[in-house]
Amino acid sequence: MSIKRKASPLQWVQWFAEAGLWFLVMGFFRILPIKKASAVGGWLLRKIGPLTRAHKTALINIKLVFPDMPESEVRKLASACWDNLGRIGGEFPHLSQLRPYEENGRVEIIGHEHLQTIIDSKKPAVLISGHFANWEVMAAAICLGGLPARVSYRHTNNPWVDASIARTRLAYGIPELSAKGGAGAKEMIEAMKQGHSVTFLNDQKFNQGILASFFGHKLPTAPGPSRLALRFDAPILPVSIERLPKARFRVRFHPPMAASSDPDRSKAIANTVESINRFLEDHIRQHPESWFWVHRRWPKEVYRK
Repeated sequence: MSIKRKASPLQWVQWFAEAGLWFLVMGFFRILPIKKASAVGGWLLRKIGPLTRAHKTALINIKLVFPDMPESEVRKLASACWDNLGRIGGEFPHLSQLRPYEENGRVEIIGHEHLQTIIDSKKPAVLISGHFANWEVMAAAICLGGLPARVSYRHTNNPWVDASIARTRLAYGIPELSAKGGAGAKEMIEAMKQGHSVTFLNDQKFNQGILASFFGHKLPTAPGPSRLALRFDAPILPVSIERLPKARFRVRFHPPMAASSDPDRSKAIANTVESINRFLEDHIRQHPESWFWVHRRWPKEVYRK
């Protein structure tokens, strides 16, 4: 919190206004039934999203991944992205109704046997995925499935909003959170030493990462999950999530993949990062409407042009 204490008075005013809006919007969604909150959230961002600078980012990203897609389809896909993000917001106050493994729940689990194999081994694993559908549900499916796991997450800049999100996640069933950064990395290493698994959303830009192919482009990618898998000789378990109608979801645990066995450690890390990216690409191609297209995954020069 040292950086936040040094914030200027204007920054604190901005944070206060943002937090007020956050709690107002979350309170509004909370009084609606979950299906209605999801639908209203999707409708709102379909209207508001295209008016923001992030919409241009989404359009550029889609064209980079699908260069032959007609312009009308590009815009339709961008609208679907906004719809999904709005639905995540509408569903956030209702996460308690989206608990996996509960009878008559709203989350279908596929491939739990792959997770169970890791649980039975009593050894740590590295679980990887991306910002698909509602990733909050996916994290709960991992932690509530019986696997001791620590979840990596990115801090929200606003301290009040960040604290609110963390409280909701802890109440939802995600018991151990580690913020991305040096301290979080140490927590992840310590967790694996104790036999706990770790989870990462590995589809975003990481400026200090290694260059790895992502949809035919060499982009800086976080090597942390690959390094941990190699260091602890741990399996890598890919996880995906699909959005179903009426605020329902399908979480899928895929067969585990092994880290590269190349004797050159640098090459082994690079090869493993590439394998993780292939998994992410495959899922994005299958369900492009629910990926986080508004993130600036490519170099700054791409967006300046």
